[in-house]
Amino acid sequence: MHILVTGGAGYIGSHTAKCLAQAGYQPVVIDNCQRGHRDAVQWGPLVEADIADRDALDRIFSEYSIHAVLHFAAFAYVGESMHNPGLYFQNNVAKSLALLEAMQARGVRKIVFSSTCATYGNPKTIPIAEDHPQEPVNPYGESKRMVERLLHWYGQVHGFQWVALRYFNAAGADPEGQLSENHDPETHLIPLAISAALGSGQTLEIYGTDYDTPDGTAIRDYLHVTDLATAHVAALRYLDHGGASTAFNLGTGHGHSVREVIEMVERVSGRKAAVKEVGRRAGDPPCLIADAKKSAAFLAWVPTHSTLEEIVQTAWNARKVPSIQR
Repeated sequence: MHILVTGGAGYIGSHTAKCLAQAGYQPVVIDNCQRGHRDAVQWGPLVEADIADRDALDRIFSEYSIHAVLHFAAFAYVGESMHNPGLYFQNNVAKSLALLEAMQARGVRKIVFSSTCATYGNPKTIPIAEDHPQEPVNPYGESKRMVERLLHWYGQVHGFQWVALRYFNAAGADPEGQLSENHDPETHLIPLAISAALGSGQTLEIYGTDYDTPDGTAIRDYLHVTDLATAHVAALRYLDHGGASTAFNLGTGHGHSVREVIEMVERVSGRKAAVKEVGRRAGDPPCLIADAKKSAAFLAWVPTHSTLEEIVQTAWNARKVPSIQR
């Protein structure tokens, strides 16, 4: 059964392609490789093209008889979206619309969408459940919310079956060492802390030490990328068994502060990370933790790799072994 994986040369998409293959599916990746990595596509064919390329999509749908789509292709830098919102609405929204139109024309009506907790904006309650108001505070989160609305209406009008998976903080690397995290620029805390511990010359900046949290630094819900990947397979099976279109949070229900993450990196690596305390970033909430009971109930999904120690250990292993595929 062929599954189209858009953005499958990226961090989460490539890990999910591996999980799809392990579950008996055949991933077919489409990625323009602008921000992805060709050598991360190891479990099926790569079509190097943009998802807005209708001819390329038509060829894929014809050649591989696509059963469903897992849609990861998007830009995901909050700061960049604040400086260039048009880029995010064009890339994340307009191109998603082009993908949906191609799916509709070819009669492919099942899609699992890579969404984000950024659609919620500043949390009114912790933990955050799926019925929390969606009030994004940056164009990135807004672009993901807009695609969720597209899915809603394509479901209403064209009979699409869809799941939107709202991630909290993706982290870690493939436990078997075949994949890792490699963004340019890198903005995620754990790889930045590892770089600081490796003595790369980079000093890790701690943004804000005066939050109303136990140690004054921001708290986030970290989820291992392999657990994220298995959730996509679970969502696909949920749709195949007639599950209703809906959104699910993906998180652990537990948070870790910036200082706790740095301490774990230092413990796992046996090295001291160079850090510098700076002021808060605008728009950073003090605490983001998922209420993931719905995904446990309907997808029969629970994280199995997402202790902070395992997340950091797999990320460290991927960075310190130079032969790892990026």
